[in-house]
Amino acid sequence: MNVMMHRSDPTATIRSLRSAAPYIRMFKGKVFVVKAGGGVFGDPEATRGLIEQIAILHYFGVRVVFVHGGGPQLTEITEALGVPTRMVQGRRITDQKSIDATSMVLNGLVNTRILAICRDLDIDAVGISGVDAGLVRAHRRPPVTMSDGETVDFGFVGDIDAVDPTVIRKLLDNGLMPVISPLSADSHGTLLNINADTVAAAIGAALSAEKLILCTGAPGILERVEDPSSVISYTDLRGLKKMREDGSIVDGMLPKAKAIEDAIRGGVRRVHVISYQAPEGILTEVFTNEGTGTLVVADVNALTPAEQNASS
Repeated sequence: MNVMMHRSDPTATIRSLRSAAPYIRMFKGKVFVVKAGGGVFGDPEATRGLIEQIAILHYFGVRVVFVHGGGPQLTEITEALGVPTRMVQGRRITDQKSIDATSMVLNGLVNTRILAICRDLDIDAVGISGVDAGLVRAHRRPPVTMSDGETVDFGFVGDIDAVDPTVIRKLLDNGLMPVISPLSADSHGTLLNINADTVAAAIGAALSAEKLILCTGAPGILERVEDPSSVISYTDLRGLKKMREDGSIVDGMLPKAKAIEDAIRGGVRRVHVISYQAPEGILTEVFTNEGTGTLVVADVNALTPAEQNASS
């Protein structure tokens, strides 16, 4: 008995490739810095889905630099060690026990898990941190007086002095994808914890990246924090400043907004804030006219009508 199998119609696939071709041509050889928060790494399926999208960028010739956080994993480990977690304005206070755990979790657990998935997907990835080859040079943050008058010592938390992207360029030039932990050190070798968004923004600026893509648990920047449907399609530096003044940007979004501003002022052309839970969110953002999160640029008046319509 002859059995005829139904073959799927390849037309839709071919059409998709044709529509993506101009973007592939436009971004081949360009640098994208992709940052993912630790929230995604608690979900193996979401983690793999995210890295599969990064793999496609890599296969198409985009020079991807992947920066990762690890906050939830770090909280879990420090609590198991009996070290309480304290956050101030979205930033973690890090004592001596915490910095040891930070090194274990970021440079060890999270970074290596990402590399293992990259191996499975045939991405030639190399794990490094801000300590490697003087990539991120930082100093320990001095005590800060908060708006309520309280003085807060963040401990072993760093503020960036400079980024030397030489090691990243060497990896990229050899077809390798850097997977970067945000841990750094000062000139005396003291380890310092730095917010991953801040590190990603500084690296993006140092590389004059085409795009900085921030993958978060939120669907984008929200006009009203309590309403997940109030995603702002696009904004600029002036808009971010107004949202901060209006109280729309709070807690963990504060360092993210600062990082976005620093990236754009440092020369990154486009910053995208998208949800790591959005199916194919990165690929939709990069290879189609449809926006899935929030696009941030220096000045929205410089956006083309097509970009404004696509983001609305």
